[in-house]
Amino acid sequence: MSDYLRDPGGALAALLAALSEWALEWGPLVVPALAVAVAGAVGARRWWRARRNAGLQVDARRITVLAPPRVDPAGGTAVWSNLVGLLRPSWRRRWAGQPHLAMEYVFGEHGVTVQFWVPGVIPPSLVERAVEAAWPGSHTRTSPATSPLPTLEAGRRRVIVGGQLRLARSEALPLRTGFDADPIRGLLGAPVGLGRDEHACVQILARPVTGRRVAQARRAARRVHRGSSRRLGGRVLDIITPGAHATRSGRTPDTRRISQDPQLSLEYSAQNKAIVGKQRGSQYETLVRYAVATDLPADAADELARQARATARGRAHALAAAFAAYTEHNHYTRTRLHHPAHALATRRLDHGDLLSIPELAALAHLPTDAEIPGVERAGAKAVAPPPGIATPGPEVKPLGQSDTGHARPVGLRVADARHHLHVLGATGSGKSTLLGNMILDDAASNRGVVLIDPKGDLVTDVLNRLPRSAAERVVLFDADSLHRPPILNPLEGGETDREVDNLVSVFRRVYSAFWGPRTDDLMRAACLTLRAQDGVPTLADLPKLLASEAFRSRITTGLTDPVLTGFWQWYDELTESSRSQVISPLMNKLRAFLLRPFVKEAIAGGRSTVDMAHVLDEGGICLVRIPKGSLGEETTRLVGSLVVARTWQATTARARVPQRLRPDASLVVDECHNFLNLPYPLEDMLAEARGFRVSMTLAHQHLGQLSRELKEGISTNARSKIFFSASPEDARELARHTAPRLSDHDLSHLGVYHTATRLVVHGEETEPFTMTTTPLPDPIPGRAREIRAVLRAQRRAHTPASGGTTEHAPAPTTVTPTQTVPTGRRIPPTRPPKTDPRRTRP
Repeated sequence: MSDYLRDPGGALAALLAALSEWALEWGPLVVPALAVAVAGAVGARRWWRARRNAGLQVDARRITVLAPPRVDPAGGTAVWSNLVGLLRPSWRRRWAGQPHLAMEYVFGEHGVTVQFWVPGVIPPSLVERAVEAAWPGSHTRTSPATSPLPTLEAGRRRVIVGGQLRLARSEALPLRTGFDADPIRGLLGAPVGLGRDEHACVQILARPVTGRRVAQARRAARRVHRGSSRRLGGRVLDIITPGAHATRSGRTPDTRRISQDPQLSLEYSAQNKAIVGKQRGSQYETLVRYAVATDLPADAADELARQARATARGRAHALAAAFAAYTEHNHYTRTRLHHPAHALATRRLDHGDLLSIPELAALAHLPTDAEIPGVERAGAKAVAPPPGIATPGPEVKPLGQSDTGHARPVGLRVADARHHLHVLGATGSGKSTLLGNMILDDAASNRGVVLIDPKGDLVTDVLNRLPRSAAERVVLFDADSLHRPPILNPLEGGETDREVDNLVSVFRRVYSAFWGPRTDDLMRAACLTLRAQDGVPTLADLPKLLASEAFRSRITTGLTDPVLTGFWQWYDELTESSRSQVISPLMNKLRAFLLRPFVKEAIAGGRSTVDMAHVLDEGGICLVRIPKGSLGEETTRLVGSLVVARTWQATTARARVPQRLRPDASLVVDECHNFLNLPYPLEDMLAEARGFRVSMTLAHQHLGQLSRELKEGISTNARSKIFFSASPEDARELARHTAPRLSDHDLSHLGVYHTATRLVVHGEETEPFTMTTTPLPDPIPGRAREIRAVLRAQRRAHTPASGGTTEHAPAPTTVTPTQTVPTGRRIPPTRPPKTDPRRTRP
């Protein structure tokens, strides 16, 4: 220091000489070592970053977001505020880095898809729940991550043009965040008209930051405040340039300052206010990339390739120009992007620009304009199940899975199923899948179940999936089978005339347009007369009773009921023409019914071989497959209604059993409007069935199939509701059960296997929610054939050795005075009737 004070020039010369000598001596060693060290450090840093980015690609997933019909404009801010929680602790960020997300707008021939790319290190369902919470009613679909641009097919080449956008000014200055209209309207409209082989993508990478990265932004803000350069070279020049720093008074001749007097500059004040506002909240490091690709044949001409590149370049410029809408204190500028396809596929984020949450939300959000065409939207909003909804297990029937947040199974308690279930949905919406799962669960739990299927596919699906142990409990009525079916005689059983009332009511309701009081009286009297005989009455005897005088005389001779005796006296006194007019309306219906071989064997084949009470009480599985294409619509309605009637008789017979000892059973009726033809009001049936612990599942397609009384009875007394996609007319009426959480728009825009559900829980109706039905398990090859073989073997074992069918009408032999018919009536001894051979018909 003393030498410097005495001779400054000499001291500096001596110092420079010493440094020169040191450089000549050590330079050849230090410089290469330093270069190797720097190169090694740079290489190691790049390797470490590449390794961390490769780790993010493992198990990465793509979340496709379906926008709700009405998008909340504040949803973008909400979702990015929620995702700030992805920040890792500081020690983990230094070691493994901070994972980032990517929101992508993928354009194609059919429109635009909005999706998130999520690294595998982020916990499952975290982003999905954030999206669905920020945009109520949106749906998410998760799948393994792939490149946003489709894979190039063999024998083709791709022309691709892309770039990335960076902030033109200091990242401390904000972009525009306030808009009168949706700012991405221009972005979504830029690539309109893409062809089949044209694709485009805009990718916004973002990761939450804190610590040193935020401190770096604050230093940038101070440089803007002082008016210094944002680049390192500029800052060095500022240091060595005289007068570059502001004086204490705040005045400076630097032209880069907004004003010579910052305190008097409104623009300077607004800029400082914007900087402070941007740094007030959480920050994201972001990067925007875009690319447009066109696929061409590998042997395409160069002129065609040039045209494709020019078109792609124009579309890419349009995508980049759409971000000019965000210009305010800051704006975006285009920069070169090397290998756009690889950059978009790897989604690597090393260095980016800092944006606040409002800025990022303005860039990356769901389109709020409902008029924007081509955007994939959710048909109906997703609503989570309310608390208390059971999950499948013992004494809980499986229904499906919730479709919002973390999917969880949904079930209906067996005790709550006694309040009955109403299922509505068009063909192909998923009703059969739902009903099949419930029936299989009943079969596996040894609960009795009766299924009436007028189409046939549901019974086939159930047979293909039943466990082998359930084969002996199956009772199968199949109209298409070539083997003899079991018998269910509607005139047999009981000591009252309820069977006759049920039978006549079924015919009267099925043929309501062609049924009068005389036909009703004729069929009732004939059925009561057949039940008074000694033997097994069948419907096959009814035409003979009306048409054959010899058979009628043999049956009516022993009648003791004066009303029936008087009826047949009046009937015998009719002339042939009058009698023909009386019986013709009934006979043409009976013939059309009994001429079906399946009906003749299953309904009029003799003594019943099926005990419905045993089916319900002992865990039986009665499957009634009566396709309309095989039997005809009216015959199908008659057969199904007779099965319902016999099931209801077995249900009411449980009155003799204490309530606590009644096992739960189910009656599942598809196309229920065809088969609820009993003489009792539906609301009374449903109320009594609940007490008898028989749950009824009533399914059909639309409300127009129901009469007014039937519609009101099901709406009131089938308290659990599952609605698949409905027509707009039905949706307006069904919305009374689901409003306000689900509107008529939601009910009419449900997807396949997607339902609006409202269940009874512990006897109380809960809030509606949405769910998806669970697919049926895979069919077991050969299981249906195996079950049918077991049923045929059982039938042969119970068939008399003589084979064939027996005559069910009583022979003209005498009956002892003490003999009693099944209805409890006593009849006197009978003698062979006296008949006129001329009036006897063959």
